[in-house]
Amino acid sequence: MKRAVGILLVDDHAVVRAGFRMLLSASPGIEVIGEAERGEQAIQLYQEVKPDVLVMDLSMPGIGGLETIRRIVQRDADAKILVFSVHQEQVYVSRALDAGALGYITKNSAPGILAEAIAAVLQGVTYVERGLMKSSGEHLSGNHQTIIADFSPREFDVFSLLAQGLTVHKIADQLCLGHKTVANYATQIKKKLQVATTTELAHIAVNLGLMQR
Repeated sequence: MKRAVGILLVDDHAVVRAGFRMLLSASPGIEVIGEAERGEQAIQLYQEVKPDVLVMDLSMPGIGGLETIRRIVQRDADAKILVFSVHQEQVYVSRALDAGALGYITKNSAPGILAEAIAAVLQGVTYVERGLMKSSGEHLSGNHQTIIADFSPREFDVFSLLAQGLTVHKIADQLCLGHKTVANYATQIKKKLQVATTTELAHIAVNLGLMQR
């Protein structure tokens, strides 16, 4: 008898995990063998349960989704990681794939897309939901595009959270960094983008399609 595909499901919302668990359980040959609510826990569980595919969100407490992907891929270059996220902006897709994910779909995708994406990623095939991989020029333009594209992974994480309105202290807690470290990142980011306030950062993020109004 063919062994079921083992899935490690990672999302910080229990209700979301329950919904996707039900969806996956309805797919023949797929079994959820572990669940985690934050990146650090996901890394530990990945080592313990050795899933065939890791299905995970990007937005979560602690080190965050992108850093979680990077650390898992550093430990296992053959890791099969599928991102499912509310973020539809191309820059998030690119960042996830650059970090080491093989697939990217949105949480509002059609039910059959999840199983289809898992099957592709399991085979080592890159899978991105149709319509997400648009030309970056449709979303980013001008000098800000170049600057943001050159951000380090951690700078991009801090920039995204600042633009969402989080304070330096909350970002530090979420990313498990020192407050002074995050404050330094914030200063560097504002200097590079030539702005003085987080409101201006939010305007840039919205104008470039990195977040919704």
